[in-house]
Amino acid sequence: MIFQQRIVQGPLQIIMGIVGLTAFIIGVAGVCLNVVLAPVAARETPPVVVEIPPNVSTAQIAKILADRDLVRNPVAFRLYTRLAGLDGALKAGEYEVSPHLSTPEIVEFLVQGRVRLSAFNVPEGLNVDQTIKVLVERGLGDQETFAGVLREIAATHLLGYPQPTGQYSLEGYLYPDTYLVAPGAGEGEIVRFMLSRFEEEVERLDLTTRADEYGLTLHEAVTLASLIEREARVAEERRVISGVIHNRLERGMLLQVCATVIYALGDCSREVVLEADLEVDSPYNTYLHPGLPPGPIASPGRDSLLAAVDPEEHDYLYYVVKPDGSHAFSRTLAEHNANKRLYLP
Repeated sequence: MIFQQRIVQGPLQIIMGIVGLTAFIIGVAGVCLNVVLAPVAARETPPVVVEIPPNVSTAQIAKILADRDLVRNPVAFRLYTRLAGLDGALKAGEYEVSPHLSTPEIVEFLVQGRVRLSAFNVPEGLNVDQTIKVLVERGLGDQETFAGVLREIAATHLLGYPQPTGQYSLEGYLYPDTYLVAPGAGEGEIVRFMLSRFEEEVERLDLTTRADEYGLTLHEAVTLASLIEREARVAEERRVISGVIHNRLERGMLLQVCATVIYALGDCSREVVLEADLEVDSPYNTYLHPGLPPGPIASPGRDSLLAAVDPEEHDYLYYVVKPDGSHAFSRTLAEHNANKRLYLP
């Protein structure tokens, strides 16, 4: 009986030994795998810019990352992506990868395509030519290409409108903001991005509905906002200036906005308008032509867009700029002439 028990226990011990050995091997393998998948750097370190070309294999990507000291073992990288079912899912692009990320985190980074983004800012109050200059100076494209793309998009885009020359334009609709774009973004992509941003802002502000309450189309509201953007040098005066323009429109008065004359002259760097400039032959010259100009003279920002459809209620009809950039507002021509003598050289 004792002999039989020993015979039975023998195979059990063997099986238990095999199971134990297997568990040990798996444990060791797990530890080793964790080591080779661990971050290269234990602490926060500056990110490394790495380019993953299109149409490359996972093995090539693993080598690129290993050469930049971003993964510990390229074979482990390939094995992990295969076991995770992500082989072939890694996206090309320029990335900013931190060495303190583990291999699984880097794989997730590449699968999601979190490419390195370049930031650029377009200030309020720039016209199309000035906006193109900003984009070119930031290395985002070529001046002639941008100009050509703008003409092409303007001819078909809903925001494009015909100028008096017959050529379609997007003046006023390249929304001023800070943007993030992927390296290599083309001129057309950037222009459409800015137009989309404008459309988002219009929807967010409910601008079309609010413009209609004042008897304005969206285009007229944007045009009015561009005048405010170019005239107001003090933020608190936007709604006041808007009220002046609305009052003059209601009374059928010439708007006589100096910024439209500067736009008509084609030199937006000018600060002073001379008496002779007021005679410039252009539909944008609001000293000669009644109503709003045919289109915006610059790209208005959010505050000016809001001011255009939310003017301050008052009975001012005139204003003149003071030396400090603010304005003196008046109700009568006599008051206005007195302010001109007081504040203008």
